[in-house]
Amino acid sequence: MREFEPDFRDELYELMRWRRDVRRFRTTPVDEALLMRCLDAFSHAPSVGLSEPWRIVRVDSAKARAAARANFEIANAEALTRYDGDQADTYAKLKLAGMDRAPVQLAIFCDDATTKGHGLGAGTMPEMRRYSVVSAVTLFWLAARAEGLGLGWVSVLDPAQLCHDLDVPQDWALIGYFCIGYPEGDHETPELLREGWEARAAALDIRQA
Repeated sequence: MREFEPDFRDELYELMRWRRDVRRFRTTPVDEALLMRCLDAFSHAPSVGLSEPWRIVRVDSAKARAAARANFEIANAEALTRYDGDQADTYAKLKLAGMDRAPVQLAIFCDDATTKGHGLGAGTMPEMRRYSVVSAVTLFWLAARAEGLGLGWVSVLDPAQLCHDLDVPQDWALIGYFCIGYPEGDHETPELLREGWEARAAALDIRQA
C-alpha cells in the first residue's frame, strides 16, 4: 500500500476543512476541460459490487433550470412554514441555493435498477447503491474544491417533481441537485454556523459494542 508524505496528508486534511457548501457564486464560466477533470473523480469512487450506479444530468437549458428553480422556491416556501419565531426569521434570511448564478448545474441520480455489479452487496442492502453515489459526489466535491471551484448541494426540492421535469427513467432516484462555479468568497466556517442556525458537535459520538 502506497504511503504519502506528511506534507501531503496535511494538505489533504486542509482541503477537507475548506470544503464548503457554496451558495454564492460568481457567474464566471467554468472551463469544460476543468469540469471534466473534476467529474473524473466519479470513476475513482467506490461502489457496491462495482455497480457504478451514478447517473449525471447536466441541467443546461433555460427551461430545465427554470423548472428546477421553481421547484426550489415552492419547497423553500413550504419549509419556512415549519418554523416559527426567531428560527423562522433566521431561516428566511438563509441563502439555501445558488441556482440563480451558478454556471454549472447538475442533477445526480442513482440507477436503482442497474444490473452492473450483478447485485453483489445490494441484495441485502439495496441502499448501498445510493450510498455509493454519495461517496462519488464527495470525491467530486473535494476535486472541485482543489481546483478552486465551489459546490452547493440543493436539498430543498421535491424529488419526484424534479425527476418528472427532467424526464429521467423511473428507476432513477434523485441523490442531489448541485450548483458548481467559482465562489464569491472563501470561508472556512460553514454558512449555517456563521448565521447561527446550528453549532457543530464538540466531539464525535463513538460507542463501543
